[in-house]
Amino acid sequence: MTNTAVISSKKYLLHNTGRHHPESASRLRVIKRELEKSGILKNEQCRLVSPEPVKQHVLEQVHHADYIQKIKKFCIRGGGQLDKDTTVSKESYDVALLAAGGAVKAVELVMAGKYKNAFAFVRPPGHHAGPDYAMGFCVFNNVAVAASHLLNKFNLQRVLILDIDAHHGNGTQDIFQKTNKVLYISLHEDPIEFPLTGFADEVGEQKGKGYSINIPLPYGTDDKTYLKAFNSIAVPAINQYKPQFILVSTGFDNHYSDPIGNLFLSSRSYIQIFDTVLHLASRYCQDKMAAVLEGGYNLKFLGKLACTTTARMAEIPYSFKDKHPGAILKTRKTGQKTIQNVKNIQSAYWKL
Repeated sequence: MTNTAVISSKKYLLHNTGRHHPESASRLRVIKRELEKSGILKNEQCRLVSPEPVKQHVLEQVHHADYIQKIKKFCIRGGGQLDKDTTVSKESYDVALLAAGGAVKAVELVMAGKYKNAFAFVRPPGHHAGPDYAMGFCVFNNVAVAASHLLNKFNLQRVLILDIDAHHGNGTQDIFQKTNKVLYISLHEDPIEFPLTGFADEVGEQKGKGYSINIPLPYGTDDKTYLKAFNSIAVPAINQYKPQFILVSTGFDNHYSDPIGNLFLSSRSYIQIFDTVLHLASRYCQDKMAAVLEGGYNLKFLGKLACTTTARMAEIPYSFKDKHPGAILKTRKTGQKTIQNVKNIQSAYWKL
């Protein structure tokens, strides 16, 4: 079995956000260039796979039908601003269908046993998009569509979404906050400026109470504090949940170089998180995991970070050197208080 499917398409470049927008086609260009330059795509452990547009009934499991039609009509008329951050063009509706379809393709290939895992390098990203709204560069919620597909087509009962984007995935939380069939864990920067959700006391509702775990870390958080939060909160909860499939909403905007993110992580955090996730996938779900691209806007490092995680998934050697910046003492102390606060809240639902 080939280890890793890399899902991508040239059609993703057609989503035009305009000049100087951080979520540009150049993001996927630099990822593809580095994947080719590194030799990862030529390795027998990794294979490039083309996506297909998501089927309407699959998309409607997550998004309201009238919202989908609204996006379609808006793009047909030429596009424009969906909200203050989210810009679409004439082609964006079809590209957004292909982005959600890329996430669905990833989980279907893994569920069929053709690959151990998959990474869907798609755009536009998705985790800020809710049932009936676009937000934060996102049109359709790609990872949520994939998770819903796992629940509905494959009848899974326990799907984990681990969100490691710099910003809270408000749309993903909104979609699954009333179910225990999806455990949503998000490590993100303090959401007080954006998106104003993802605070520690947001734990889900009804059957989903306790199945949203939010870890809002202070600006300037470094590898040490971030990994402590991951290892002391996320990992024990995952061990107790015993997921049948693991999805990773993968934002590379946690990196210290990112122009939009406010965390100071290095590649070390991504390596350790993906190594742990792969171990957990092996332990609980016969290796079944898929990653879906979210943010990451520094074009110098984005391709290298994408290759670092893909290489861990495919078990291919790859490395590059970056800095390991340390947080100031005040930030570390605030981070420790945050971790303890999350533990206090979540201990009502999990043994931490």
